Amino acid sequence: MITSPAWAGKRYAVLGLARSGAATVRALVASGAEVVAWDEDQAKRDAILSGADGVELALLDDLTGFDAVIVSPGVPLNRHPIAAAARAAGVSIIGDIELFARGRGDLPPHRVVGITGTNGKSTTTALVHHILATADVPTTMGGNIGLPILAQNSLPEGGVYVLELSSYQIDLTQSLACDVAVLLNITPDHLDRYDGFDAYAASKARLFAMQAKGQAAVIGIGDAPSAEIARDVAKAGRSADLTKIAPGVCMDQSRWPALQGPHNAQNALAGIAVCEALGIDNAAIDAGLASFPGLPHRTERVATKGGVLWVNDSKATNPTSTAPALAAFDRVHWIVGGQAKTDDLDACRTAFGHVARAYTIGQAGPMFARLLAPEMPVTESGTLAQAVQDAAAQARTGDTVLLSPACASFDQFHDYEDRGAQFRAAVEALP
Repeated sequence: MITSPAWAGKRYAVLGLARSGAATVRALVASGAEVVAWDEDQAKRDAILSGADGVELALLDDLTGFDAVIVSPGVPLNRHPIAAAARAAGVSIIGDIELFARGRGDLPPHRVVGITGTNGKSTTTALVHHILATADVPTTMGGNIGLPILAQNSLPEGGVYVLELSSYQIDLTQSLACDVAVLLNITPDHLDRYDGFDAYAASKARLFAMQAKGQAAVIGIGDAPSAEIARDVAKAGRSADLTKIAPGVCMDQSRWPALQGPHNAQNALAGIAVCEALGIDNAAIDAGLASFPGLPHRTERVATKGGVLWVNDSKATNPTSTAPALAAFDRVHWIVGGQAKTDDLDACRTAFGHVARAYTIGQAGPMFARLLAPEMPVTESGTLAQAVQDAAAQARTGDTVLLSPACASFDQFHDYEDRGAQFRAAVEALP
């Protein structure tokens, strides 16, 4: 794990003991900090007691005397009483990424890449990490992907930490000056946590506000809020630091099997820009792009049966992230639905011409069936298992069956990974 003498002798409160919270507690205790922690889940409290000697468990209703309170990104600060308690005590609320930032000075010389955006950040983070590893650069990835950053071993001199950063994580970070900061796009999402869309966009912009002049900024300018952030970076006297990723750039993606479709063209361009900013040579970048295996549940090619390609894009939990997946294949049998985040599919409209038939599932199934019926043939399958059967009966050689739900998964599944795993199992069970 990552430890730091910067945390020694200080008193921290930790709220939320899932993966990042548990890793934070262990790293702080190992660094000589005093830690008081809490989670509503008894099992998580029991687990932390067995894994970190010296931690105290207590309700965090009085934060007087703490140096900081560290909360998990999933804690809704706009509604949770911890925010008022911290204000009353004059204590700052931070996350594990900020704790990492405060401990960086004790790590061997290194660089940090921070990647954010509504869509594509996991793929781009994994791609940059893969290219660096292929080029024999010491690297690890964390943040919103993989292991929590504090649970990982520190890198040797010259290493690169590649961090996927959600808006929630950026909100809890104050001093992470990324050597390379990336913004892919901004579209409406997570608005239950923000006072409108502008506040959500402002959260993303903070990643660049924490940088110093001379640190690289890579920004996709395919949407107005992201383009405005790019202009603000340039106006701040950092034009030389800025690389803009424009939409619609023609690229030969045929050499990169796991990076198909227009959304992955943007991800690839961002990954290339990051690695160039880090000084990786073109041959190593090309090799990494070609060998990148992709990520599960993100236009993941599950199987080809009877000439039909089956693709798992369960991570597409909103229409904006589904649209490029639809556009990536010529003739699509589209499995769509779940717990809707919007009451329309307008973001997908430009790709409707690729859809041979839609199969609706979950809570949003009836609503989506009504929306799509004037545009394409629709089967109201109801469940994912039935949709797989229905699509198998309709699809022909050369077609693609695409699970890209444009919805959250919680109506019928534990999470998007569970949904994708059940899709994969249903496909594998087909004759």
